[in-house]
Amino acid sequence: MTTQSNDFSKGSIKRLIIAQAIPLTLAQIVQLLYNIVDRIYIGHLRDIGDIALTGLGITFPVIVLIAAFTSLFGTGGNVLFSISRGKHEEDEAGRIMGNVFALLLVSSVVLFGVCYLFRRPILFLFGASENSYVYADKYLKIYLFGTAFSMISTGMNGLINAQGFPRVGMLTTVIGAVINIALDPLFIFLFDMGVSGAALATVISQGVSAVWVLKFISGKRAIIRLTPDKIRIDPARTKRIVTLGISGFVVQGTNSLVQIVCNNRLQFYGGDLYVGIFTVLNSVREVLSMPVSGITSGAQPVLGYNYGAGENKRVKQGIRFTSILGVAYTLTAWLVIMLVPTFIMRVFTNDSAIISTGAKMLNVYFFGFFFMAFQFSGQMVFQSLGRAKNAVFFSLFRKVIIVVPLTLLLPYIGLGVNGVFLAEPISNAVGGLACFITMWMSVYRKL
Repeated sequence: MTTQSNDFSKGSIKRLIIAQAIPLTLAQIVQLLYNIVDRIYIGHLRDIGDIALTGLGITFPVIVLIAAFTSLFGTGGNVLFSISRGKHEEDEAGRIMGNVFALLLVSSVVLFGVCYLFRRPILFLFGASENSYVYADKYLKIYLFGTAFSMISTGMNGLINAQGFPRVGMLTTVIGAVINIALDPLFIFLFDMGVSGAALATVISQGVSAVWVLKFISGKRAIIRLTPDKIRIDPARTKRIVTLGISGFVVQGTNSLVQIVCNNRLQFYGGDLYVGIFTVLNSVREVLSMPVSGITSGAQPVLGYNYGAGENKRVKQGIRFTSILGVAYTLTAWLVIMLVPTFIMRVFTNDSAIISTGAKMLNVYFFGFFFMAFQFSGQMVFQSLGRAKNAVFFSLFRKVIIVVPLTLLLPYIGLGVNGVFLAEPISNAVGGLACFITMWMSVYRKL
């Protein structure tokens, strides 16, 4: 009976998406504060801010890899969970939830062990120099102790949103971010822990978020609760979860691959300065991408539910609305970047070389930023409707087939570091349009 009050097949599709998207967007932006605030504080450390920021950037691929496995199980479980709810199969939805939790827990232990034991060769593989390695290692060896907290809070939070509680999902990240923001200056400056203090603050805040999520999904307010008898890994369900989540995994995994390639090429052609600039640009991209990611994430459970309920007309309405909203936002964001690039760089560092050179690279890297919305919309539709193969292909197409080869080729033919930064806008245009047009022709027109 409670499920009916969270029935996404009733009411305005636009209002349902917005109701999901607003708190999800805020939650995802706040989620970024876990790492963004660390980068801002570290970038302003006296005397060592520039090299410490570079070292932090070297750890990004590891952090993204953890996020990739979180997405593999969390996103896949979320889609399957939403479709089961749309079919009113509550018991199956509960077992999917338990399966997701078990997968997240086991994989977090494995990832912690591998990354911790082999962190030195991993960091040098990811573009560290002897100078930047010192700070990368200080951060990573503490951050890794929060792997389970990070994966559980993020991966299971999507199942709260999928039940129609986006505000609760938003609070998951808000609570953690507030704690992180409060502890960062305390540990970094007052206790003089520097980079290690930033990592410790992040681990503590992620731990609190994980406790919050588990308390809610196992409590009375949840429509479908996490219970001990359903926490088990079932091979058949795991296969379905992984099949639907592989797109998100590929997106995150290829992000990690791109960061590794870019860090290495920038270290080769420009040194630590350009790796530091790329760290800042990555941070800006993550912040500016969050609203369009929140819009599509908010639409995903709504479209999945309606698709499961056979409401194809409402699915088409949701696709149109989400796509238009995403393009409008990214056009606005691009305009802001073009107007105030120097101000954006100053937020992250006081280093004059990073600021002046980084402002120029910012405009190159974000040229045609609105094309990203087409990629997000196309991917979201493929994922929501269970078309995993399409979603995986276009994830690989943009990053592996376009970005990585261009990152290797453009600097080699004479563009130097500029070529590394040019690869991103080219991939956004080609990959984004290819994904969206294919979705429109093969899915939207046939609904």
